[in-house]
Amino acid sequence: MKAIRRFTVRTVLPEELRGLEELVLNLRWSWDHATQEVFRDVAPELWRGDPVRLLGEVTGARLAELAADGEFVARLAATVEDLRGYLASERWYQGLEEAPAGVAYFSPEYGITAALPQYSGGLGILAGDHLKTASDLGVPIVGVGLLYRHGYFAQSLSAEGWQLERYPPIDPNGLPLTLLQDIRVELELPEERRLHAQVWLAQVGRVPLLLLDSDVEENDAALREVTDRLYGGGSDHRLLQEMLLGIGGVRAIRAYCAISGHPAPEVFHTNEGHAGFLGIERIREYREQGLSFEEALEAGRAGTVFTTHTPVPAGIDRFPRELIQRYFTGPDADRVLALGAETYDDGDPTVFNMAVMGMRLSQRVNGVSLLHGAVSREMFGGLWGGFDTDDVPIGSITNGVHAPTWVAREVLELAAREVPDLVTKASGWEGIAALPGADIWRIRRVLRERLVTEARRRLRASWITRGTAPAELGWINDVLDPDVLTIGFARRVPSYKRLTLMLRDPDRLRGLLLDPERPVQIVIAGKAHPADEGGKRLIQQIVRFADAADVRHRIVFLPDYDMDLGQAMVQGCDVWMNNPLRPLEACGTSGMKAALNGGLNLSIKDGWWDEWADGQNGWSIPTADGVQDPDRRDALESEALYELISHHVAAVFYDRTEEGLPPHWLEMVKHTLATLGPKVLASRMVRDYVRDLYAPAAHSFRQISADGFAGARELAAWKARTVKAWPAVTVSHVDEQIAEDSPHVGSVLSVRAEVQLGELSPDDVRVEVVYGRVDERDRLIEPHTAVLSADGGHFGGDVPLDRAGPFGYNVRIVPRHPLLAASAEMGLIALPADPEGMTEGDLR
Repeated sequence: MKAIRRFTVRTVLPEELRGLEELVLNLRWSWDHATQEVFRDVAPELWRGDPVRLLGEVTGARLAELAADGEFVARLAATVEDLRGYLASERWYQGLEEAPAGVAYFSPEYGITAALPQYSGGLGILAGDHLKTASDLGVPIVGVGLLYRHGYFAQSLSAEGWQLERYPPIDPNGLPLTLLQDIRVELELPEERRLHAQVWLAQVGRVPLLLLDSDVEENDAALREVTDRLYGGGSDHRLLQEMLLGIGGVRAIRAYCAISGHPAPEVFHTNEGHAGFLGIERIREYREQGLSFEEALEAGRAGTVFTTHTPVPAGIDRFPRELIQRYFTGPDADRVLALGAETYDDGDPTVFNMAVMGMRLSQRVNGVSLLHGAVSREMFGGLWGGFDTDDVPIGSITNGVHAPTWVAREVLELAAREVPDLVTKASGWEGIAALPGADIWRIRRVLRERLVTEARRRLRASWITRGTAPAELGWINDVLDPDVLTIGFARRVPSYKRLTLMLRDPDRLRGLLLDPERPVQIVIAGKAHPADEGGKRLIQQIVRFADAADVRHRIVFLPDYDMDLGQAMVQGCDVWMNNPLRPLEACGTSGMKAALNGGLNLSIKDGWWDEWADGQNGWSIPTADGVQDPDRRDALESEALYELISHHVAAVFYDRTEEGLPPHWLEMVKHTLATLGPKVLASRMVRDYVRDLYAPAAHSFRQISADGFAGARELAAWKARTVKAWPAVTVSHVDEQIAEDSPHVGSVLSVRAEVQLGELSPDDVRVEVVYGRVDERDRLIEPHTAVLSADGGHFGGDVPLDRAGPFGYNVRIVPRHPLLAASAEMGLIALPADPEGMTEGDLR
């Protein structure tokens, strides 16, 4: 008989064990190994990485036994004191000057722990690592998200290898959460409806994470389902989710800060466009304080940071314009619609683009790797008018990973011999090279064996789910070998990540797997979006190949990819493989996690690997850039992949000394740990965000909000005046002069420009000479910029000729105001109608 209602009954702990409740409700346990050991010792046979579930299943007799165990009670008390000390101590952030008093961090998903299933993939895992690292560094962040009553989805396979989805219900009372009884949020909807939400608190170390939940009695049946599933439902459903996240999230933060005393955020950081409506809500707040829409827009933009995580247009939420019109009415409705309009390049003006709105509402925008920053400038360059792609104000901060979460305890303890506190340090990692190779190799074998054990367990469960009797699964006992070169591949399964590139030549892959002297084994995991039939077909192709009796001991697909499986894979695999279609990988942090565990990377030069591959920390798969035929490109790149695995990766792994050690492999591992260690840490990433984005954004916000938002009023009025006057701004003539008869290295080029400013003054603009090397089409390559000074009715200045070869320059006029964050911020630029002064020929 099926139950008609489900809820969680929590255990009552003896007084001596009450400290367990304090440990459970702070998610620091998810990355603190000592706390995990305390939970494990409560009931080792029940421990599965979820302390709430553990305490719900442990018997009263066992709890009484522990309460009487003086040694356990003392260790529990010491662990609680350690947590309290961690929360109270000053960290890196507390030593900074001019840092934001508070930062609000918005994301639609968070991967904190598998026990809190509120994530689908890389965006959520990155958000979780960001919060954990902010806690470790003492950054006063408040996280905001939604609480999904069915999470993303649980994945299984049919007998034919087709992905199946199910959405098991999630009871918040069975999660490490606390309901904030004093906080309720509501949104006004059309037809006098209201969307209500309660707020759950997930305490992530020092960082509070507020999760909004629409499953409350005040809502009708449809609105109770707004927070049912992550990335589920149609356009109306997704729009309501994003309105609740952005608008409701700001309201939840205001209420939480008022009740808790947490500093009100000066900076709002939104990940992707999902939370973009937070900017609309902040405009509404400032409008209530008497600012015009344009003034409120400037007030909100100054303190807002927008991070784009996708280089794929299909990954951006876009809504029909008429749908937005239905939910946003009133005197500012047209302005709101304009913020998300794709009124640039070849955009579609009939849609409302959430990423476009997010960028227009933010003064600072960044991608998540150097290459992704460049791709984003190309994708969104039209938002900034006539500026060259390199001038588009989208920067980059390369992602990082939270080492205590992803690095095996054995590796952390080994590395700590040379680098104390290595998880937060950005220097000293070179000491890793001093570690004995034999110790590294021993630990690598332990982690590989642990992965083999976990893979067999999950594979057995999968085959039983597919309808196979346990008695028929004896062969699983021999699946994978802890002494064989192990390659990991785990990703979401959109087509551009090319899950099946390894299957391009099945016989070639089979030969690699079954090589009698240098065999390879591959562990694969990944989920396709429920609506992505193409992605499901790719999974089925892999599963069918892995089902074959001759190779199934060497290649496995493990369904229901989650954080626990991800940890086992990045820790246990010798090589992390990634073969996206370049340049469509924004960052790809799984390879970073593998590197910190002593793994090597085998990857297309995309995302983070494009900037940090050095030839000694792994292998780069050559890319067929410029080949237009996708089938031909896949053929070329798969051939390169097979060649690398066979003649390089496997060759180095199996080249052993008499002691059984692979010397060159271990040198590569040491080099990887020493050189990549400080770069791929999330502590480096969060420091970069604080220094390069949060602190400048807070400074801008303070400037623009001082004296009753006098700065916002001034900037809005100046922008309006400048935009109106800009059509009359021109560069009418340019002259240059070189003192010597012929230019040579060491010469100085003097440039003078005549400009027309119309109603603007010289203080409103900056006249610049842009100069440097030129290509065969006279395009400037990696140009430099110098400001020309006003000289009567002209602007002039000198340019050094400091290198030989083709040289060129141009002159431009851009707006100038002390409250602008970048020259290109307004998208206004004036260039000579017919550029003059270009010198032809070879300059020496």
